[in-house]
Amino acid sequence: QNWTRGMSYCLHSESHLDTGPIYVRENGKLHVVNQGAGSIQNVTPKTRPFRLFSRGFSVELCMNREDDRARRQRTDHFIFTYTKEGNLRYSAKSLFSLVLGYISDNVDHIDSLIGFPEQIAEKLFSAAEARQKFTEPVTGLRALQKFTEAYGNLVLCSLCLRNRYLVISEKLEEIKSFRELTCLDLSCCKLGDEHELLEHLTKEALSSVKRLLLKDNSLSDAGLRRMTAPVRVLKKGLENLLVLDLSCNPKITDVGIGYLLSFKKLNCLDISGTGLKDVDAVIRRIQMQIGLVHSKVPLKEFDHSNCKTEGWAEQTVLQWEQAVMEAIKPQGDLRSRTAALRFYGKTHRIEEVVKCKLVDAETKASGNLQFYKEKIRNFHLPLKKEVAGSHELKNNKKRALAEQERERTSKQKHLCLTVEDWDLLNTY
Repeated sequence: QNWTRGMSYCLHSESHLDTGPIYVRENGKLHVVNQGAGSIQNVTPKTRPFRLFSRGFSVELCMNREDDRARRQRTDHFIFTYTKEGNLRYSAKSLFSLVLGYISDNVDHIDSLIGFPEQIAEKLFSAAEARQKFTEPVTGLRALQKFTEAYGNLVLCSLCLRNRYLVISEKLEEIKSFRELTCLDLSCCKLGDEHELLEHLTKEALSSVKRLLLKDNSLSDAGLRRMTAPVRVLKKGLENLLVLDLSCNPKITDVGIGYLLSFKKLNCLDISGTGLKDVDAVIRRIQMQIGLVHSKVPLKEFDHSNCKTEGWAEQTVLQWEQAVMEAIKPQGDLRSRTAALRFYGKTHRIEEVVKCKLVDAETKASGNLQFYKEKIRNFHLPLKKEVAGSHELKNNKKRALAEQERERTSKQKHLCLTVEDWDLLNTY
């Protein structure tokens, strides 16, 4: 009894501890000690369920905990929806979606996509684009190059950068990575003759360009000479050009127009607002050597309605522009810093648009200098006239051969390159 009283006293003194039930074996029987009353009860002990974790233990599902940044950007592996009754329901994403998300998070580590199915590659590009992977400075360029090397014009077949000279400055390397473009609009960007992008136009990667708009870019005869040098001598570069817009470039003169005569496939040409001295002579020269006729009405090929950004990377270009505009927003209130404003393009952009309108007004006053190629009509003559006109056909062939010979000799004279031309060609 004294032992039990001591045990009860000990239990009461340490009642703050949750020791659980205490069992005592006495006379061959197992007894449980009642902590509240301090007595011993002959109660057969009940087996307690095995508890793996203590009370209050909680589990949190974490993915890639060592990379918190990637974990924040990655979406959950479950899709949560609400039923009509208002109950929350979740379903696991497909394995394809999970793998696609993982690869898009690490798209810059891809070695090559050549030979990869384009249907899945388009979904992969869209997933990476949604995560804005192509807007990152270094990794974005590396990831974009993997897609452009493998899929070419599927990534982007037409690129419109009209009035977007800030995007050109910030994303020049990304723009140069696009391959097999068929349409490129660089109007009103004030690039000048020495810009790196104009030099890139002569590379083999852009030999597929058929529509090139360079309106209001401060170009001169020197810029046209550099741009046409590969075509004039090496038959490379912009040899497949069909539509060319060089309007609103007052520094282009009659000499610069002579460089354009190497574009034999041209169907439409706009040289309105240039600094031509003898307009009639230029019109005759263009008609004789490349077969373009002066148009009396404005052509729809130069109204910029058909040129827009098309391809997988359409939203990527918009993301670039939004990022650039957000970067220059704080500079809008600093009116005193005219140099910075001009560099970031706030005030300078408004002045350029007004100047372009003035040049357009001068162009309308001086006349429209747009050219197009007439379609050759095939007249089906009667059989009787075919025999009678055989001599005329022979005479026409002789005249055509004579004209080709004169053109060849004039071309040889035109290809007399200067030292500057040879230095320029040595860079290719």
